[in-house]
Amino acid sequence: MINFGDHSIQVTTVMTLEQLRTFLWVARLGGVRRAAEQMNISQPAVSSRIASLEEYLGTKLFARGATGVTLTKKGVLLRNHADQIAGLVERIKADVMAADSVSRLLRLGVAETVAQTWLPDFLTRLHQIYPKLKIEVSVDISLHLREQLLDRSLDLAILMGPVSEFTVDNIDMPPFKLDWYRPLDMEQPDLTKTPVITYNRNSRPHRELTRELQARYGSTAQIFPTNSLSTGVEMVAAGIGVGILPAALGQKMVQEKRIATFNPGWLPRPLHFTASYIGDPRDEQIAQAALIAREIGTEHARRLSEISPD
Repeated sequence: MINFGDHSIQVTTVMTLEQLRTFLWVARLGGVRRAAEQMNISQPAVSSRIASLEEYLGTKLFARGATGVTLTKKGVLLRNHADQIAGLVERIKADVMAADSVSRLLRLGVAETVAQTWLPDFLTRLHQIYPKLKIEVSVDISLHLREQLLDRSLDLAILMGPVSEFTVDNIDMPPFKLDWYRPLDMEQPDLTKTPVITYNRNSRPHRELTRELQARYGSTAQIFPTNSLSTGVEMVAAGIGVGILPAALGQKMVQEKRIATFNPGWLPRPLHFTASYIGDPRDEQIAQAALIAREIGTEHARRLSEISPD
């Protein structure tokens, strides 16, 4: 019988991959509670695995403190070995495991620009390759997606990146070109007076556009931010203002003759997106999903350029 925190646990002398995996999550996150949340198991289950591992190895791996647990010297040594074992297991899964046998949950977060364009194609491709994969999709602004990824409540985030964090791997995606759109009856928009409809207030495009408009047209320039890009396009069609929006969204409504493009002499730079995921610890299946996202994004960008070569 071993006491680990508030729990008394009966242990057996055996070491398993699940014990090592649990040990790594506790070591990375600094506590049993956060490890349990990440692994979607109970805290007593985490404590039991750690206690069993310590019993098998005959040494304490963690020292408890006021703010959580820290590795002992032996724990640090074990982490080095466990990281190598975990990496090897991921390589085995990637190289040997049949795709149609992968049964897991993928927590996917996407920015609305992606959700409104090629997300359905991406989900279709994932289902074709991994038919047993369960996918949970969240659509949010990139700021929130970044926080959720770093908090490890998302496995993969497709957002305006990259995420500058040493634990995160970023796969570059094809950029989204922005364009100017106007109501059909507004042939010569005056950007010193006409509202400009664009991205959410807490986004990088909104910040950059605000700075550019004020520099070019003075303090009278107006920006109407929106949390919904599809709503923004409809606002332009309704005559509320002009829009600086992704060409991938505006092009269809131009073809339907509901809005028109115009050229004030300048364009904001294209939006840079990444497929970002936690690279430490590396999950080969998540990494593969990021590469599939890049393939789908590239195919979409190619089709768009064929329709509108400008």
